[in-house]
Amino acid sequence: MFDAAIVGGSFAGLSAALQLARASRSVLILDEGRPRNRMSPAAHGVPGWDGVPPTEILARFRADLAKYPTISLMDGRAEDISGGLDAFMVTTEARSPVHARRIILTHGVQDVLPDLPGLAVAWGRTVLHCPYCHGYEVKGRPLAVLASGPMAAHQAHMLRADWSEEVTVLVNGVEGFDAPALEAAGIRIDDRVPLRLVPRNGIRVSFQNGPDAEFAAIFTAPGIDLTGSPADRLGVSLSEGPMGPYVRTGPMRQTDIPGVFAAGDLATPMWNVNFAVGDGARAGAGCHQSLLFPDLIEAIEKEAV
Repeated sequence: MFDAAIVGGSFAGLSAALQLARASRSVLILDEGRPRNRMSPAAHGVPGWDGVPPTEILARFRADLAKYPTISLMDGRAEDISGGLDAFMVTTEARSPVHARRIILTHGVQDVLPDLPGLAVAWGRTVLHCPYCHGYEVKGRPLAVLASGPMAAHQAHMLRADWSEEVTVLVNGVEGFDAPALEAAGIRIDDRVPLRLVPRNGIRVSFQNGPDAEFAAIFTAPGIDLTGSPADRLGVSLSEGPMGPYVRTGPMRQTDIPGVFAAGDLATPMWNVNFAVGDGARAGAGCHQSLLFPDLIEAIEKEAV
């Protein structure tokens, strides 16, 4: 019986584990080895690690945890989570059950990318989601926003304000734009149908008609999906964000299921390495407090609701 089983071993999960390790609590981290930002060559805006590949940062996190004898890591996927407070059971791919008093969900989300040939290959390199994470490296150069929903106008205004004077919205069949507001801000609108993306020194867009267009990078807001995830199978309550659902948590990152905590991209509508690390630390501390003072944690969470 572990004190906690952490489902997902990326930034939030490892940060949560570190808090529990320093309290000498027994923790199992179950990880598939597929961090969401694995395609990105560098993580930016992370103090002390700016520009370092995310895989290298995670390797350092794991090296830090290796110093603590109460931490165990297991490769694999959580197929099911059952039981309840002080008696959870996690079934893995190998069907070997893991028993834990608490659960911390940090398995992230599934990105739902626009269905456009060439986009998946360029995702995380020249097709990007976050100006804070990637905008500085392409500032002052022609940029595009590939519309996938209402966040496109928001992204375009951000990029035009502080990153580039040449911003184009690729409408991509999405309706509902305030064209006059975009044009008044100096943002171009291209309502042609894009056919494919071709990574070059930047990225080229081919259209159904007319000439190709070249950009230093394209920004887009992917949808997110939790269907079939451990959080989904557990049945924790969700909130709806601008890109899709995320797990609803209280101040100490406990979900509406007692003893189940959540942190990182699956528990927030805003995604960033820094947010994930801080969120994981809070979930780890909340989990530890729950092991010591379960009634107090329940009172805090109920008061917040």
